[in-house]
Amino acid sequence: MARPAPDPMRDLIRHFRPFFVYAAVFSFFINLLMLVPSVFMLQVFDRVLASRSAETLAVLTLGAAVSLAFMAFLDMLRARLLSMAGLALDAQLGPKVLELLVPEAARLGGADYVHGLRDVNVLRTALTGNAIFALFDVPWLPFYILLIYVFHPMLGVVATLGAALLLLLAHLNERFTRKTVEALLSRTRVASRDIDACLHNAEIVSGLGMLGAMIKRWRGSNAEVQRLQLEASHAMGVLSGLTKFVRQTIQIAMLCAGAYLVIDQQVTGGVMMAATIILSRALAPVEMLIGSWKSLIEARSAYRRLNELLTSGDAAGGKPGMALPAPIGRLNVERVVFAAKGSDRAIIKGVSFDLEPGETLGLIGPSASGKSTLARLAIGVWKPLAGVVRLDGADVAGWSREDIGRHIGYLPQDVELFSGTVAENIARMGEVDNKAVIDAACRANAHDMILGLSKGYDTEIGEEGVRLSGGQRQRIGLARALYGSPKLVVLDEPNANLDAEGETALLQALADLKQSCVTVILISHRPSILAGVDKMMVLGNGASELYGSRSDVMAKVTRGGSGQANLKAVDGGGALT
Repeated sequence: MARPAPDPMRDLIRHFRPFFVYAAVFSFFINLLMLVPSVFMLQVFDRVLASRSAETLAVLTLGAAVSLAFMAFLDMLRARLLSMAGLALDAQLGPKVLELLVPEAARLGGADYVHGLRDVNVLRTALTGNAIFALFDVPWLPFYILLIYVFHPMLGVVATLGAALLLLLAHLNERFTRKTVEALLSRTRVASRDIDACLHNAEIVSGLGMLGAMIKRWRGSNAEVQRLQLEASHAMGVLSGLTKFVRQTIQIAMLCAGAYLVIDQQVTGGVMMAATIILSRALAPVEMLIGSWKSLIEARSAYRRLNELLTSGDAAGGKPGMALPAPIGRLNVERVVFAAKGSDRAIIKGVSFDLEPGETLGLIGPSASGKSTLARLAIGVWKPLAGVVRLDGADVAGWSREDIGRHIGYLPQDVELFSGTVAENIARMGEVDNKAVIDAACRANAHDMILGLSKGYDTEIGEEGVRLSGGQRQRIGLARALYGSPKLVVLDEPNANLDAEGETALLQALADLKQSCVTVILISHRPSILAGVDKMMVLGNGASELYGSRSDVMAKVTRGGSGQANLKAVDGGGALT
């Protein structure tokens, strides 16, 4: 027997079943009380006008007012209950989605779920919109029609035909607008992504005069959005107008049928008015659903995308395993192979190396040879297609990121800092431990530089560190990498933006790391910084061309070995000393 497909969203929403059960109970009483105007109309026409009793009218009016006030109170409770369900869903789903989004976004080509938190917001909003109330009220349509049949079969037939016609319009609305609206939402996300990228790289766009080209590119994607918007609006406008026409026609048909029966003395005038009001109430949720169909499609698409994200997270081993003891820094890279998502070309091709605690590997090679990719594989940000990376014997890709992150230091080639203080950035945006922050800054030889800032460690660095120079960002990034005394440190071009003083401080930091028995992978295009490494690897086109002790690799390179061309590409052919 085949196992059912995983549906984590359904499993999650089951926890909120009490909210929906109570909302359904409130809907039961709300729809019962919706009959009050009809009953009031029936009694006024058939009893009050016939008896001319002011006392009866007063009692009926008071009873109707109290009932409608209670109905309004229940409606308010239902709205509040569903709003609380939306907030609870957001509180429970949001952190889980973000926990999966960050690793997904960190993967090469992993931008499919970039709007995950917006999808959570769409679901939360859907629980407070008109569509959700209509969904709770639509099931009462048969009850109202049966009640109209009680008044007279002919009135029931008119109500049935009218309801069937309106439901048919709802079906046509789904059939003719769903694909267009889904395409519109998809293209809107793409256009929004282009704008985000443009704003994120505003300095480059402005500095290189790319604004005109970016506007032209945006216009191209936005033109498709406008075309789909026009197509969707046209289809929905036609169906909306047709719905209003049908709705009014049904009302007139019910009044005509009722008037005929009154003339034929089969029903009273009160019955005619009551049946018309009941039918109006019965069809209102259907009309509301048709008007809110776009939001329903958007919520359904968001639900599907979130379900895919949660399913992929579970399939990728999203649940944390058992906590492991702190590593000592033994790193084993065993024939790792890696390719970008959707590509059949490997970026890393069967690379292997071993590092004992305290050893330093110098990784060199020309641009696009796979050095940064190998660095991300080494710390477990990316998972290899084949092979494994082990830290103290444990697969780094399967280790809880929160757990292993405390034992790893990583300085990427493009240093990204966050809006906050220098201390908060060094503390990895967690709770600031003053002693640990200062210790990390001292180990990175950045303490004096930080004290020279306007407010020292409390200096606000601005969004992405825009108030700092490139060298300052790199030195603060190095301090962040060394925060918490990690056992494995990966530095990708750590001296790319450093001046002579900064490079001297970096060399001292590397010497301190070796003395502290910290395992280091050092990627650099500047040969001078590789003088103190224990092992070297020359990467070429994703494969290891030379690997061994620094002296062995240098001897082979000096003799014009296979890594000579790569070595020249590193620093213009400069000698390594």
